[in-house]
Amino acid sequence: MVASPPTYAITWEILPDDFLLPNDPVDNINQPTLAAALTESLQLANKLPETALTPTNYGICAVINRKVSVKAPDWAYIPHISVDRSQIVRSYTPQLQGDIPTLVLEFLSDTEGGEYSVKETYPPGKFFFYEQILQVPNYGIFEPKTGTLEMYRFGDTKRYRLESANDRGQFWIPEMQIFLGVWQGQRENRDGYWLRWWDEEGNLLLWGSEQVEQERQRTEQERQRAERLAAQLRAAGIEPEKY
Repeated sequence: MVASPPTYAITWEILPDDFLLPNDPVDNINQPTLAAALTESLQLANKLPETALTPTNYGICAVINRKVSVKAPDWAYIPHISVDRSQIVRSYTPQLQGDIPTLVLEFLSDTEGGEYSVKETYPPGKFFFYEQILQVPNYGIFEPKTGTLEMYRFGDTKRYRLESANDRGQFWIPEMQIFLGVWQGQRENRDGYWLRWWDEEGNLLLWGSEQVEQERQRTEQERQRAERLAAQLRAAGIEPEKY
């Protein structure tokens, strides 16, 4: 006889004002930079709705069997919040204050953070919390040192399934209509692996500094083209007009 899966009494409640949230520092200096880069390119590409939230190391809460559980993923995408942002300054309660996160990302570091923990007893492990309590559709675990990205998809089995990347090493996030993958290069004096977005046509969503450089190159190409045209006109005995 097959045992029935365990059930959990899950409620969505606002944390009391006196609830002590974890105040641990981030594991290393790279994590906030990695997270900020993800949000910036979404915003610049107009793919970040006004009611969306992209928290970093910020408490997402649920009450499991009458015990408050809080996890603070390194980065998350919440497509819609239904309350004023002043009400979610300290923490966020899905279902009650907005949507379940569409995507949660954890960045591995030298400090063991339990990203793979399926521990069910209190306090629950991260993997278990995202999979069984929040049921986040997409969970990614990124190793910045090696550039390894594991993506898990919540499916019909009500369990996470390890996904396979496409031939470009990218993962399709259907709820966001965008690809997520690994890119190697430099930003903010950090040379290494980054998580980046690509649109449906495979175009990389640029950071602000890249857009500035792209515009600079375009202006320089136009200047060179104008100089070549002027030189050709002079060679033909025609003095180009000056504007």
